[in-house]
Amino acid sequence: MPTVVSNTTGLDTALWTADDFLEWLQPGVHADLIDGEKMMHSPVSLPHARLINFLDEFLRRWLRANGVRGELFREVVAVKLGQRNVFLPDLCWFTEEQAAGFPRTHAVGPPRWVCEVLSPRTVDRDTGPRFAAYEEHGVEEYWILDPDRLSHRFYATDGEYLTEFADGEGEIRSRVFDGLVLRRDWLDPKALPDVDACLREAGPKS
Repeated sequence: MPTVVSNTTGLDTALWTADDFLEWLQPGVHADLIDGEKMMHSPVSLPHARLINFLDEFLRRWLRANGVRGELFREVVAVKLGQRNVFLPDLCWFTEEQAAGFPRTHAVGPPRWVCEVLSPRTVDRDTGPRFAAYEEHGVEEYWILDPDRLSHRFYATDGEYLTEFADGEGEIRSRVFDGLVLRRDWLDPKALPDVDACLREAGPKS
């Protein structure tokens, strides 16, 4: 059961543990646990969905073509980070060794790579408490994509912190996926390119 905490206004807040939240979470229910508070997901915009669809297909096929083993998950998989945080990232990738130890119902521990696409209701979470939790738990690369303003930002581990890379650059060179190069202009949901053409340009690792 959630722990009930009273604040100075006299209103009670229910703080959930990750285990209680995961027991409550059912297939088809989209929600996050952020610092002990349950946050329900809302339907996303079509540009948001199209951008995720493109990146999911592109990255999944690139990983396969380059023999990169591991598991790429979409937002229907819960990821447990500590005792008060459980997220459903838009996209995340775990190594084969990490995935081998997962229980049946959810992933445990930090993905090596995470991508979140912003929406008006989640922008504060994705750039605030989610960012801090990913950083604290050791996510090595975090992409924050903005389907409306196209102000995409890319972060990678530098010591204990996630720091921005490829700021303003036309090409994004992943720090986790060796050899993966993406063009920034591919990430416009109003003009998404053909995945086959992108893969030919990205090419396999030499």
